Amino acid sequence: MRLSQMLFVTLREDPVEAEIPSHKLLLRGGFIRRIGSGLYAYMPLMWRVLQKVSQIVREEMDAVGAQECLFTQLQPSELWKESGRWETYTKAEGIMFSLVDRQEREVGLGPTHEEVVTSIARDFIRSYRQLPQHLYQIQTKFRDEIRPRFGLMRGREFVMKDSYSFHTDEESLKATYAEMDRAYRNMFRRCGLAFIAVEADSGAIGGSKSQEFMVLADAGEDDVLYTSDGNYSANVEKADSIPPEAEPSPFSAYERVHTLGTSTIATMCDFLKCSPTAVVKNVLYEARYDNGKTVLVLANIRGDLDVNDTKLTNELSRRSGDYGATTLIGLDVPDEASQARWAAKPLPLGYLAPNLGDDYITKSETVVPQFLRLADKTVVDLKNFSTGANEANFHVVGANWGEQFELPAVVDIRTAQPGDRALHDPEQHLETARGIEVGHIFQLGTKYSQAMNATYTSEQGEDVPLWMGTYGVGVSRLAQSAVEQSYDKNGIIWPVAIAPYHAIVVVPVIGDADQVAAAEKIYSELTRVGVETLLDDRDVRAGVKFKDADLIGIPFRIVTGRSLKSGKVEIVRRQTGESQEIALEDVASTVKTWVDVELTNDLEPAPTADIR
Repeated sequence: MRLSQMLFVTLREDPVEAEIPSHKLLLRGGFIRRIGSGLYAYMPLMWRVLQKVSQIVREEMDAVGAQECLFTQLQPSELWKESGRWETYTKAEGIMFSLVDRQEREVGLGPTHEEVVTSIARDFIRSYRQLPQHLYQIQTKFRDEIRPRFGLMRGREFVMKDSYSFHTDEESLKATYAEMDRAYRNMFRRCGLAFIAVEADSGAIGGSKSQEFMVLADAGEDDVLYTSDGNYSANVEKADSIPPEAEPSPFSAYERVHTLGTSTIATMCDFLKCSPTAVVKNVLYEARYDNGKTVLVLANIRGDLDVNDTKLTNELSRRSGDYGATTLIGLDVPDEASQARWAAKPLPLGYLAPNLGDDYITKSETVVPQFLRLADKTVVDLKNFSTGANEANFHVVGANWGEQFELPAVVDIRTAQPGDRALHDPEQHLETARGIEVGHIFQLGTKYSQAMNATYTSEQGEDVPLWMGTYGVGVSRLAQSAVEQSYDKNGIIWPVAIAPYHAIVVVPVIGDADQVAAAEKIYSELTRVGVETLLDDRDVRAGVKFKDADLIGIPFRIVTGRSLKSGKVEIVRRQTGESQEIALEDVASTVKTWVDVELTNDLEPAPTADIR
């Protein structure tokens, strides 16, 4: 491709809306163009990158016998209501775009396709003889993000590979899950990424087990916790650990103490001269269910620790049936506006005790009249602890479970922290890194098949729910993640496998006939041997061409400059900046060899993710 004929515009300054390096560089390099909030057009260079990523994904999916399909982007609400996810995905902070068509039918723009594919399986799969089956698609997805940001990292429209497998039993599902784990590692390795696989929470997708694949980068939105022995890694939402040891309480007798102006753990501990590990912290939440019920939750946790909102959400979701609901649709710390709807009297915030009275809840048809009281495991063994007194500017000390306070239901709702001891080996301590989620695989079990009555006839002639797995790769996010992981002050450094072009031939002086002739010859020969090549034949200064070549990150730059007088050209490797002169007649074969070496690196072990 000749740059003079391409829609190619670069920027010298960082766009004001771009926050992270990869977003800035993709905009400056003309790869993407912002159309609206969270909406980007993929320009010619970016589309080539996405096609290459998609092809790698497609090859790995085909290699495991998955069958490519294309499902509808518009999805009837009825399917989502069957699974019980319509309210979760469309109400409160739901991420599905939904609309009503001219026949007054509710439809949604697909953020994911579990319901659609389960309905297909329900209609097509009849017998165990047809199983297992594995279907996949590469398609645009839509999610109504509350705060779109970081370009393609968190957009409202994006390209994704999603696949779905169907099985006779859990053993078959686990086999495909392991197969997909290997396939995903191959995908990310072939794309030239340093990544780590971590245990993850299944979220609204559901299922018994899931694993995320994280590209390591400082701009990552997710915290990864891991051990240096390589035997444990998890998303912070999922991570478990052994908490730090609690310090002995300095109090030996129960007492109510006036603690003026101590509404935080730090000020309270400073006033009482105690460790936060000897404190029971009480955190109030408002849980909203799909049947319109609101439940007030009082969570007790050790004072030096934090509640893991994801773990708490999962616990409350498991309790949906206790309140006649199907799904939890929202969880928040109550603000003044929400308190005004249900609080019968002003709450002593900052001074709450585990026995906060139910009389604080006003009588209402939509609000459950009792607090749901939950205690994290870390408070169970505390003795003579300090906590609030349910009155502003007062705390109690020397309190105990079974004496002053009744121990609530015990659950695990603690956020693991860097420095915690590992469960698998207490000698190992959790370390932290930042990551960008580019893939997620799930063992769904029978969650959707049971809800949607998708069954097969077993060998014994019984109707049995299908076992399911689902597996996603963010194609457009992966492409930007590669940039976030590999760039320098001059621009992008694309891995050869997903670079828009392998090489760029630069003519420094377009008016020099010898330079133009040499460039045309090299361009023709590289194209003939299968090296994807750009020819920068624009009538602009050489410095502009060099800057643009670095900015857009083409792996090999070939310059037909002064060395032509000795029958040579300069070749610069973008990754290292290394420069060398090569005879004109050897350019095509040399660059072809270099490209082939880089492309065959996908047969080598995956790059070690340096997360220390």
